[in-house]
Amino acid sequence: MSITPQKEFTVLQPSVAWEDPHAWTDATDSLSVRAAAYEALVQYAPGGHYKPVLASSWRIAPDARTWTFYLRPDVPFHDGETLHAHDVVSSLARACAPDAPGLYGTGGLCHSYLGDASVKALDAHSVQIVTPEPMADLLDLLFKIPIVSQHALDDLSQRSAGTGPYQLLTAPDAGVVTMARFDDYWAGRPPVERLHWRAEKDTAQRVSALLSGDADLVTQISLEERQFIETMGQARVVTADGHLAVIFMCNARSGPCADQRVRQALNYALDMSRVIYAIKGGAAQPLNGPLTPAHLGYNPETSPYPYDLGKAKALLAAAGYADGMTLTLDVPTHSPDEASALAQHMANQYARIGITVEIKTFSDRPAYAERVKAKQINDACAFDSSPLSTYRCLREKFHSGVAGSWWQGYDNPEVNALLERAWATVDDAQRQGLYRRAYRIIRDDAPWIFFYSPTDFWGVGPRAQGWTPQVDGLVRLI
Repeated sequence: MSITPQKEFTVLQPSVAWEDPHAWTDATDSLSVRAAAYEALVQYAPGGHYKPVLASSWRIAPDARTWTFYLRPDVPFHDGETLHAHDVVSSLARACAPDAPGLYGTGGLCHSYLGDASVKALDAHSVQIVTPEPMADLLDLLFKIPIVSQHALDDLSQRSAGTGPYQLLTAPDAGVVTMARFDDYWAGRPPVERLHWRAEKDTAQRVSALLSGDADLVTQISLEERQFIETMGQARVVTADGHLAVIFMCNARSGPCADQRVRQALNYALDMSRVIYAIKGGAAQPLNGPLTPAHLGYNPETSPYPYDLGKAKALLAAAGYADGMTLTLDVPTHSPDEASALAQHMANQYARIGITVEIKTFSDRPAYAERVKAKQINDACAFDSSPLSTYRCLREKFHSGVAGSWWQGYDNPEVNALLERAWATVDDAQRQGLYRRAYRIIRDDAPWIFFYSPTDFWGVGPRAQGWTPQVDGLVRLI
């Protein structure tokens, strides 16, 4: 993922903002800017594992509740302070406050997990975290929490006080953030002297800037733009499987989707290969359940739902809908951006098995998220499941005892028991096995209509040769 040293480097992405480092988000645009200036104790690695960052090592007790993290010595912050265990304690306290901000209904999310945890400095370079309940997946939360100099916690809007490879150079402006190389970066001198982040919503304009040399790296390009870039020959395209799951959540509490047979029929009745070709030009992988291959709990032995109209009709008939039914779908105008198009494909394909689809569109995306969070959806709602955390995905969406933010009424005691065992299982391989068993049951119960995980594309100019994305899909230049 390395690039050659550069004096100037420009990244174009749909949005750019200098935000509170402890505002919870899964948006890659925000996280890429954040990751240039701030670091967490650990970083996500392939297959749902983790690698050391500010914590050089850690250990977990057999009770899956007591964690000890050992910090790297002599790590400097941008403000001249040196990393101390108290910085970790204060950063976690701030990030886990009940009023901590968050995007699209995630405000206070960390508090719901760690609000009652004990976090204390054992000495200058070690921190102990004790959770009230077993939490073998604690790293799934900590990799999203930047560590900030405790001397700067009250003044983060106009400066950076992290340990990352770049520090804020100028006061952030709307759609523009400029950073300078942090020459004292603990992991070695970063390759770029001046790093410019610029927002450009129009995809064609991002590609044009890349080809003209006004940008060195552009994110979120389409399959058509990939082909155009490759035809022009002035830049190249980097491709990677994404970790986003595009789905429709079913209302399993009331209405027709409370019946498992109806939910299964809705999956069997979709010709997913045709949908993927029509919506994504083939640049996506069909989901075989609620996770992607990037997740720890992904089960490669589980198959996606096959296209089978006969089985779909038989299931509907068994559920009492032999003469047809009406299905009401909620769709936002963005995130996922293709939600309206997906709903139209569903309407067209479901008509073949006697389902009449009504589509309700919502333009206010934050309000839509709150509606889903409040469990006020109609029969099903379009959503994108973005966390890289298997723990969060399954706990917040499928455990009926937790009934988390995005849970919509699904209830299977066997799944609950498997998840609870996984949360208390320290060994990664054993925990993965439990998650995979739960994963297969969830797929078969079909609480979601499983669509796909899109392929991600980046346009890379001559000065970015050698750059490759990591599993989290963020732009990192180190």
